[in-house]
Amino acid sequence: MKFTDIFVYRPVLASVVSLLIFILGVRAFIDLEVRQYPKTQNTVVTITTAYPGASSELVKGFITTPLQQAIAEADGIDFLSATSTAGVSVIEANMRLNYDPKAAIAEIQAKVASRINVLPETSQNPVIDSTTGDSTALMYLALYSREMDLPQITDYALRVIQPQLQALQGVAKAQLLGNKTFAMRIWLDPARMAALGVTGDDVTRVLRANNYLSGVGKLKGDLVQIDLSATTDVSRAEDFRRLVIRSEADTLVRLDDIARVELGAADYDSTTLYKGNPAIFIAVEQTPGANPLDVAKRVRDLLPKLQADFPQGLKVFVPYDASEFIEASIREVFKTLAEAVLVVLLVIFLSLGSLRAALVPAVGVPLSIVGVGFLMLLMGFSINLLTLLAMVLAIGLVVDDAIVVVENVHRHLEMGKSNVQAAVDAARELALPIIAMTTTLVAVYAPIGFMGGLVGTLFTEFAFTLAGAVLVSGVVALTLSPMLSALVLRPGGEQTRFELRVEHVFESLARGYRAMLHGWLRFPSLTLLVALVVIGAIYAMYSMTQKELAPTEDQSILFFMATAPQTATIDYDVHYIKEMFPIFESIPEHTDSFIVAGFGGDQSNTFGGFKITPATERARGQDAILPELQGKLAQITGLNTVVFPLPSLPTPGNGIPVDFVIVSDRDYKELDGLVDKLLGAAMASGKFMFLSKDVKLERPRSVLEVDRDLAGAMGISMAELGASLAGMLNEDYVNWFSLEGRSYKVIPQVEQRFRNAAADLKDYYIRTSAGEQVPLSTLVKIRNEVEPSKRTQFQQLNSITVSGVQAPGVPLGEALAYLEEQAKAIFPQGVRFDFKGESRQFKSEGTALEVTFFLSILIIYLVLAAQFESWRDPFVILMSVPLSIAGAMAFLFLGFATINIYTQVGLITLIGLVTKNGILIVEFSNQLRAREGLDKREAVERASTIRLRPILMTTVSMLVAMVPLLIASGPGAVSRFDIGLVIVTGLGIGTLFTLFVVPAFYMLLSPAVHRAPGLATELPPAAER
Repeated sequence: MKFTDIFVYRPVLASVVSLLIFILGVRAFIDLEVRQYPKTQNTVVTITTAYPGASSELVKGFITTPLQQAIAEADGIDFLSATSTAGVSVIEANMRLNYDPKAAIAEIQAKVASRINVLPETSQNPVIDSTTGDSTALMYLALYSREMDLPQITDYALRVIQPQLQALQGVAKAQLLGNKTFAMRIWLDPARMAALGVTGDDVTRVLRANNYLSGVGKLKGDLVQIDLSATTDVSRAEDFRRLVIRSEADTLVRLDDIARVELGAADYDSTTLYKGNPAIFIAVEQTPGANPLDVAKRVRDLLPKLQADFPQGLKVFVPYDASEFIEASIREVFKTLAEAVLVVLLVIFLSLGSLRAALVPAVGVPLSIVGVGFLMLLMGFSINLLTLLAMVLAIGLVVDDAIVVVENVHRHLEMGKSNVQAAVDAARELALPIIAMTTTLVAVYAPIGFMGGLVGTLFTEFAFTLAGAVLVSGVVALTLSPMLSALVLRPGGEQTRFELRVEHVFESLARGYRAMLHGWLRFPSLTLLVALVVIGAIYAMYSMTQKELAPTEDQSILFFMATAPQTATIDYDVHYIKEMFPIFESIPEHTDSFIVAGFGGDQSNTFGGFKITPATERARGQDAILPELQGKLAQITGLNTVVFPLPSLPTPGNGIPVDFVIVSDRDYKELDGLVDKLLGAAMASGKFMFLSKDVKLERPRSVLEVDRDLAGAMGISMAELGASLAGMLNEDYVNWFSLEGRSYKVIPQVEQRFRNAAADLKDYYIRTSAGEQVPLSTLVKIRNEVEPSKRTQFQQLNSITVSGVQAPGVPLGEALAYLEEQAKAIFPQGVRFDFKGESRQFKSEGTALEVTFFLSILIIYLVLAAQFESWRDPFVILMSVPLSIAGAMAFLFLGFATINIYTQVGLITLIGLVTKNGILIVEFSNQLRAREGLDKREAVERASTIRLRPILMTTVSMLVAMVPLLIASGPGAVSRFDIGLVIVTGLGIGTLFTLFVVPAFYMLLSPAVHRAPGLATELPPAAER
């Protein structure tokens, strides 16, 4: 008794096995997490160090450089980038994909701590933060009120809203943007200070001495203890105003005499707008590994409870919620999955002509899809866009096994056998071919599962889900399908009129096919010539086809970055930002907008989002709206604006697709000249819609050249001079004050109207050692110069990054290739280039699947060789693979899609799909030669004719299963279309090649005398081996 006989003779056992698969699968799907993509850990550790008042050159030399040298020693860093601006150093350590974020932070903290002692005394301690996942937050909340000012909204958000958001499970951070935290602002008047003999250093010293937080201890007796506190600190604005700055005779100079004191905001260098109205944003970020759908739901559930306690007039809006696109995408894929199942079952019914026969695959297909859920749970996978896409593809694969079994049982019934005997004989014939097809498909996807990088991380779950579904399908085909066929199929000769018509159609096809094949096999050498020509065309088509990492999906939102001149202030930004809102309203698809001016601490940078109606509710696609928005925003003369879509894949960086980094140890002036030449050539090429450089040599700087001899004669030290100027100009906080249980900064600074230009410095006075006040102009001369807008570094070398968006129709690969070509022609020795963000992903991941493709072919060849005990048969089977690849490549070459990770995975899938058909022909040819002694031509003609029906049925089933992918709309439709296009075109053409090319190569390569029985259960005698 063979293994498959057990399940035919014991139908209850077969049913129990299938029911267990179904129950475990359903239970697993209940427990599986739902997310957009498989879990990835793309961590960026940011080290921010403030050095108030320091120039970018000083920050780079004394903050950024020593910290970078230490941080570079940490393990797991992909690359380091740093930005030194006036008063702030920002270093970003981009960790390798899936490197443990906790380990990264711990090691970097230790490295930073080792350099604290070499940092300037007046610099603040480095602040270390980390972001894991997308650079864009999961949600943005906008707080807006006509009755509360922004500092009041900020304070309420800090005290009430932020703590409750951060307490939610799965929320990593609830970060305030446009933060207007309360601060005690001491607005100094330099003229009144000079008149009353007060310097900036005096103000700083008094604030530190008289706003003192003291912990005085407690009283303790034998039986009683009493806590003590002292009012050595100052909390109210009126108390700050009464602070005595200096006294002379009977005269007291108070702070109120030389300054305007108010409870204001700590930051006036940024502002945020929601639909043109000042607002405070809260960016909600999820923890690594958290389910974004669950996190977003918890936030939305919390909002009504928060609103119930809001002060009068305060409102909250949600201008951006990434979970909406994720949820819509998953809903669309579920819809596609259901459509594919129904269409495939309909095709099976039409192909078999019998509802009874269609019942077998109708049970087997859903059972295989549900059963794979248990394997997904065991492997720690989630329900995401890629695993769902794998299930859609699996429908066309798993139905093959059921069709082959039903068709073979049906064939044996026509021989006059009983139902049980027909099922037993059919299952015995197909046991090893099904095992071969199953292991072959599993082998195809195994290399993807063991890839590294982003592609490997994303597609491991895709590959193993698909392989798991095929594996479950193989089990179902060997256990349930034969038993079910024996129960439901009619005995031979008992056919309905419709079944007879279907039989007649397939018999006519078989006769016509055999006649064509018989003529074709007269010239097998011609087949070889055609195959060589087609295979040779693959490389040409591949090299000329457009390439990108992933197609751009319509996510119903566009982002924009606007750059102002380096002299710009927030008021300048807002003046031109106001011109954007009429432009937004002129685009009919517009629904929401949000803008952050002074983004990233740079008043010349503005970041914003332009929300549009969902894709299913508008006629135009996002790609049609983008050029219109870009063109209109480009007309705003005071800003240089670029519009870009949200990346389709998890991507570090700012979201702009082109990030081309020029790196050298040369100075910025020389680098800037080279970059300008590159930009000129690139924009002239027409391949780019927008390009800009992140460093511009146009930032004005006034250098105060001190007459040291004169200062020495007056008894003024450089420390006193620097401290006095810093106390009036650098906006550093002196200490903290308490307000309702929270601490806030105390910031003295000359009021803006007294520091509009360098000429205002003449009204500043410095005290000599004799106690006299002398004008600053006596001691210093002002020299104006231009410096880099910021000093950026990449891997500790000076760098300038060219960022932008390629022109419509130009893929990222073509754009980057052009920049590389021009850079090699323009840059001298010692100047090189590198990549960041999405561009870096493309360069590192773009060719990863090419190697995997060839590895899959090699592995499948070895698996087939082991199964067939032959080196020739696998070669014959695989000959149709490159021909089917050529068919798919032709459509990519014609521009229907690009070469991206989805189309490449589709090409790998083709290997298994086409190979399955070849296995059926070669194995049945071998069986006929072994059992009936036929010559190889007669055997391959009969085998091909016998297997024509299951080959056509399985091929058509797979093709129609892909139709929902080809006609998909809504979120994620582009990716589904790309992979569906490759499979439909490649499988359709590949099947045609299989039916004619495989038999021809069998004629050419198979030995004249067949010795090995292929996938037989018994090995030949040792003497024959």
